[in-house]
Amino acid sequence: MLNAIKAPIKAKTGPVLPALFLLWATVIITACTPAAENWQLSGRTMGTTYHITVVDVPQSVKRSELQSLIDDELQQVNQEMSTYIEDSELMRFNRGPVGEAIPVSEPLVDIVTLSLDIYRRSQGAFEVTVGPLVNLWGFGPQPEPEKIPSDAEIAGLQKVVGSDALKVTRKPDTITRQRPVEIDLSAIAKGHGVDRVALLLEQQGIRNYLVEIGGELRTLGVNPKGKTWIIGIEAPDSFGQMVQQPIGVSGKAVATSGDYRNYYERDGVRYAHSIDPRTGRPLQHKLASVTVLADTCAEADGLATALNVLGAEEGLALAERENLAVFMLVKTDKGFEERYSRAFAPYLERSE
Repeated sequence: MLNAIKAPIKAKTGPVLPALFLLWATVIITACTPAAENWQLSGRTMGTTYHITVVDVPQSVKRSELQSLIDDELQQVNQEMSTYIEDSELMRFNRGPVGEAIPVSEPLVDIVTLSLDIYRRSQGAFEVTVGPLVNLWGFGPQPEPEKIPSDAEIAGLQKVVGSDALKVTRKPDTITRQRPVEIDLSAIAKGHGVDRVALLLEQQGIRNYLVEIGGELRTLGVNPKGKTWIIGIEAPDSFGQMVQQPIGVSGKAVATSGDYRNYYERDGVRYAHSIDPRTGRPLQHKLASVTVLADTCAEADGLATALNVLGAEEGLALAERENLAVFMLVKTDKGFEERYSRAFAPYLERSE
């Protein structure tokens, strides 16, 4: 989970004289021009909440109209990609014929294409057809199982899981299921929703913003104080109120994946909600959370899930190979150990 930090780091904004000068300059400018608008907008989408901060909103943009545009855009994303809306485009595709190229919208084929790319890059750790295994272990619509699934049950479902069964074509945009797999985009759709809202804001002439949906976010420009956006990487505690590491990011998207909240125990064994599609079983490694920075939130979202499945060693190796900005918290006997890629190090240096 990620939090936008506002007040806690006032001491790092600079000495008193520069701060007073900036305040004085602002007074002079605003005496001649209308005051800039800074808004905070919020609502519900994708089974969670969204929070948006926009800074220096152009005068031509009306708050109520912008809120309506955002809600309509997010509703459209849901109608395209939700597995909880029976007549969504994705659900209609999942009920369609096997072996036939089904025409789909550009946004849907874009996200499936990105998902297949991350599937290949992670050697199968990111898997959008893993839904049957997630349900088997009680982390989907079905309740927690009374007993742990058998090897035979897992093996049986693994036969109907696999992104290798999906074929995408462009212009015309189609997706073909070569086996009866079903696509679930819940590990990447929130990030895509963030990107869609960010694009909408930019189309309205807004150049300073923070968009957050369910903890995944994207920033551009400066915050209401005219500074770089500061994001708090959440510490894996039970309450979600502790910040492990603040970082300054503008013009980047940030997503986190972790298993420290959603789990259950059976006979003293903890079963986390993330399933390794390669084994069909919940993750058992020591990686508590992984945070990824990327140009788009959809890619950050998908990569965070993939790296979480891979674990600390394999995940960090992938991050280094691809020059990904990645920050990890790994469970140890003494608490949590921070690990990060070379590409992430500059963000830590800027926050000091």
